This record gives sequence, structure tokens and C-alpha cells, in this order.
Amino acid sequence: MGSTNVKVGLLIFSSTPPEDLAHVAKTAEDSGFDEVWIPEDYFFVGGLTSAAIILGATESIPVGIGILSSVVRHPAVTAMEVATLARAFPDRLVLGVGHGVPVWVAQMGLTPKSPLQSLRTCVESITKLVKGETLNTSDGPFTFDDVKLVHPVGKHVNIVTGVIGPKSLELSGEIADGTVMSVVAGTRYLDYAHEHIAKGAAKSGRDAKAHLMPTFVIYHVDTDAAKARRIAREALAFYLQAIGPTPMTGVYGINDELKELLALGDLSQIAEQIPEEWLDWFTIAGLPEDCATKMAALRDAGATSVILSPYPPEEATRMIHLTAAEVLPAGGPPHGLLSPCPVTTPAPRSWRPQ
Repeated sequence: MGSTNVKVGLLIFSSTPPEDLAHVAKTAEDSGFDEVWIPEDYFFVGGLTSAAIILGATESIPVGIGILSSVVRHPAVTAMEVATLARAFPDRLVLGVGHGVPVWVAQMGLTPKSPLQSLRTCVESITKLVKGETLNTSDGPFTFDDVKLVHPVGKHVNIVTGVIGPKSLELSGEIADGTVMSVVAGTRYLDYAHEHIAKGAAKSGRDAKAHLMPTFVIYHVDTDAAKARRIAREALAFYLQAIGPTPMTGVYGINDELKELLALGDLSQIAEQIPEEWLDWFTIAGLPEDCATKMAALRDAGATSVILSPYPPEEATRMIHLTAAEVLPAGGPPHGLLSPCPVTTPAPRSWRPQ
């Protein structure tokens, strides 16, 4: 929003119909948001095609793809797509790459032998190809036989990862320009993530302070706080069920409780039994002033931008307008609601985060 306090972006919820993407993104840009992000949650909307729609519908706002799984496309194909978008819309695209939600990747029979190796190869290969380099290698999860893009970008394109576990965070710090913090990332996890990212950055001589940390968050703002929290609870249940226990929840000491909750199986039952404090940790939901305070807490914990994901999608336009008018500094009181404030954070999966 042009504020020195915090950059604020919009994450378009994955269940948004494709025909609505352009309108929602344009509304965000016209309302002064700093960034627009589109997920690739399988099997909703395609990240690359959605980014193309959004870039074409907007004027200058940066567009992030957050995130593509490293194994669902060959890196050469991803690099070709990224270079096409980056040349058609210069300096506006940010590519996000990660392991992908294990359950969804397994549905396609694409679970890699080494998620870390697949991610490293994907990020490093795309980085080289978009710059115009030629790749020749069969050593690793992907083969490149004299692969060179006809239309490379010829310069660096920002690549961020979407990862969760300690080893992956260290890898991200080593090879990537940033790390997307998932929609279940609270302030305690941001501290945890930065510690591991810094270790990886030290290995390759990167500046950990320059590492981007766009932080996604489930969002519902309303003049009815109870309604906002009730709706955010539904979205949180969906993501907790999809992702399962991870360090994002582990840093709060709730993984055992989460396993028991997920064992219920039924999404509505899971949502109903989510403790109130989990909503405070993992969502931004409530009155405009409550939302502003939580956004500031994420900023103070290290988020380089706070990326709001309005849920449900059919209320996105209303929430964008309310956010611009009453939550963000550009439309709020003379000194802005997002003034500096201290951070005050008072079915079980068989995989281990890497």
C-alpha cells in the first residue's frame, strides 16, 4: 500500500473460479495492494495460467506464483513458461517452487525419492535456463540434453520456495531469493524459519537479511467479529487437514492434539473443534482494528510482506474494499492502524517435514 510499515498483498483463494481471477486481481491493484499471489493447490487452478490471466488484467502490480510443486513439471518446461511471462511482463513475476503438499503429490504418483534433491535441481535449473544457459546433465532427478531456451529472460528472475521443514528452510536460504510462509505460519514459526534460513544463507554467502519472507494468511475481516472467526475456522480446518502436523504447528506444541483432531476425518467436525487460540495463531480474522494488529505482529516477526487470503472467495471483493478503507494505513486514520507494535503470541500424516 506504499506504506513503510508493511507491504500488503492479496492471495487469491484457490477455489476462486477462473473467470473471476482477473476481476479480483484488478480490484486489489486499484485498491492499492502491493502484490497479488496465486496458488497452485492441486486440483484447483493452474498457477502459471492463472498468473498469465492476472498479469494481463493488471497494469504494474507484482504477481507471485505460490507455489508450484518441483515434481509436477520438468524444470525446463517451467523455465520456458516463466521466461515467457517474465519477458511479456518485465520485472513483475515472482516464481514460487516447493515440494507440494505430499497428499496431493502422492495422488499423481509423483512422490520423489529425495524431495530436497528435486527442489534443489528444479530451482537451480530454472535459474540458469532463464538467464540463457545451456544445461547438459543426467545426474539427478531430471535429465537435460542440450536444453537451452530460445527466448530466455537474460537476467535474474526472483525465485522463492514454499517449504516448511528445517532442512528445506536451510536449502531455501542457500539457493533461493526468499521463502513463502504458508497460510498456517504464525509468528513463532517465522522466528523458527528465519533461524534455519540464515544457516543456509551462510553456506552460499547470501545475505539472510535480504531473504524475502512473503507470509500467507487466512483472512476474514468484518464488522461482525464472531462471523469473521467462524468463517476463518472453516478455511483453517481445510488447510490443517491437507498439510497435517508440521513445524508450523509444532512450535506451538500442539501436534499431538492436532493428530487427534484430524483423526475425526470429517472437515466440519474438525472445524467445529478447533480451539479459539488456534484462530489467533494461524489466521487474521475479526474487526478491522483486530486484523491490523495481527498484520503488524507478522511484520514484526519478520514477514517482508503480509499476503491476505480472503475466504470465502465470493466475499473477496467486499473484503478488499473494507481492508483498503479501514485496515491499511492508506485508508485508515491519520497515523494508520498498522503502527509498530510488539509481537505478543502468548488423518495423521506419515511423512516427516524435510
